[in-house]
Amino acid sequence: MEPSKLADRLRGILNPVAARPAVPLSFSGTPGDPSSLPRDLGGEWHRDEHGSCFIVDRRVDPETRCGRATVRDLAATLRSAGDDAPMIAGGAPARAPFVFLDLETTGLSGGAGTYAFLVGCGWFDEEQSFVTRQYLLTRLADERSLLATVAARLSGAGALVSFNGKSFDAPVLETRYLFHRLDWIGADIPHLDVLHPARRFWSARNAGTDSFAEASCSLVALEQSVLGTRRAGDVPGFEIPARYFRFVRSGDPRPLTAVLEHNRLDLLSVAGLMARLINLLRAGTAAARDAREALALGRVYWQAGLESRARDAYAAAVAMSESKEAAAHSTPSEPIKIAALRALALASRRARRFDEAAGYWRLLLDVAECPAHVAREATEALAIHHEHRVRDLGVAKAFTLRTLENGARPAWHEAARHRLARIERKMADKTRWTMLELGD
Repeated sequence: MEPSKLADRLRGILNPVAARPAVPLSFSGTPGDPSSLPRDLGGEWHRDEHGSCFIVDRRVDPETRCGRATVRDLAATLRSAGDDAPMIAGGAPARAPFVFLDLETTGLSGGAGTYAFLVGCGWFDEEQSFVTRQYLLTRLADERSLLATVAARLSGAGALVSFNGKSFDAPVLETRYLFHRLDWIGADIPHLDVLHPARRFWSARNAGTDSFAEASCSLVALEQSVLGTRRAGDVPGFEIPARYFRFVRSGDPRPLTAVLEHNRLDLLSVAGLMARLINLLRAGTAAARDAREALALGRVYWQAGLESRARDAYAAAVAMSESKEAAAHSTPSEPIKIAALRALALASRRARRFDEAAGYWRLLLDVAECPAHVAREATEALAIHHEHRVRDLGVAKAFTLRTLENGARPAWHEAARHRLARIERKMADKTRWTMLELGD
């Protein structure tokens, strides 16, 4: 390969925007004339020393309904959510004002080849309206301008809120900022990813395992099941990149109208889910609609160090799982009951309420669908309790034998055999002392 061609290829790899001239776009109306874009999408151009980007602002009235709540309700809940938000953010110092973030990209793979052609931001204003501001990339040459403009908007955020944003949106943006040698401002702002608590509170999964049904936690599915709203005529997510490329090729922005609306609906739904989580954390089990929400509340409270509230939530989860409503629920309630009873047993043991913990372990063993590994844990805990605290060696031996019958792992099996031998020695010693006392 000739040196000049090799140098050209290297420049193209290291700086593809500079090495490749921006593709001129023709908009509806005069080809190459961007003046008609505001008419088609309803927005305005922003220009700076880096280039230009197109910005579309929309405002959702406070009385507009977002499923079961109004926009005003969401605004009121989130405005005073500073004390509860850190529990959702894993302890990060999240605070209002919240800026909701959602991207539309040229692909879902991420990495350096993925561009965020639409950056959507949303927030609640002083009138409790929901405001969305969308930044549209019309030419790759203007990406630096778009990123600088977005950074100015995010600079006033107390926390970013997204749906799967920690895994996708934030890394995509960070890659683009790094490409242009700009500071990624999101690194210094607490980030609340609603997807993670959503999986805990609302995924139709076995509560006793770490697996979950991804489809049940899509944003559209959560809109319907949690918020009580349903989209009409929404563009499918997989179709969005193709619509953007059609716009790039033809200059016709009309295919993007539905894309911008899709992005606005995503932002409002994330705000709705965030508000629902905050309401649950504030009201506790009184606001829980089912046993799964009560169990998830208990886990969040426990991680936050609110042990008393956590125990109350676990107890509520057990009660709800046994109710008639739970029997009619589409998701099996037994796994939730098992997880809640186990959590109660562990919490009681940590609080040194050993008799109370033993009661929960016994209840676990009475559940017909109790998994083998949980049953082994329960029988071992009860064997220890009766050997060392109650000092009822007969019952301790019976629970130890049950542990051996459950087919434990080699290390667990060996520990149970060692415990059984120790108990039998204690029982033999007790019998010998009894015989000696009788002899005397």
